[in-house]
Amino acid sequence: MHVRPARSDEFPLLRAIEVASGEPFRAVGMPEIADDDPMPLDALAHAHVWVAADPDPVAWVAAVEVDGHAHVEQISVHPDHARRGIGATLLDHVETWATARGLAGLTLTTFRDVPWNAPYYRRLGFHEVTAPTPGLAAIVEAEAARGLDPATRVCLARGPRRGV
Repeated sequence: MHVRPARSDEFPLLRAIEVASGEPFRAVGMPEIADDDPMPLDALAHAHVWVAADPDPVAWVAAVEVDGHAHVEQISVHPDHARRGIGATLLDHVETWATARGLAGLTLTTFRDVPWNAPYYRRLGFHEVTAPTPGLAAIVEAEAARGLDPATRVCLARGPRRGV
């Protein structure tokens, strides 16, 4: 699997991968998440986006800088390619990029109890953020404004400096 920067002409395909990767939420009683709109094209254009390609993209990750960290806005693996370590590879790639930029590590927000969300990220070395930075707190507030219940969400971080 080759990880490389996404091309803007691939953004519509990335959105389709995100939609497909949302389908498993139906099985855990979260159809509203499965039906949620994918990341807008303008948001993709303003993020750092990488794809895992074989040779076409089968997974992707988008990150932005938030309070000295690389914040993972979205990571999506097409279900046909799930459980092969592709998501972990993409997160490692973002962490390498973040380290090269002098960032403190990775942050993300996710569902607390969905097996392929917080429990998965914890297995990959993420820990819960007990005192979110202002930027991370703003992300949580924006999620709540979009209808995501903060009680079901968690902020996680990974990296050499656990100052989050």
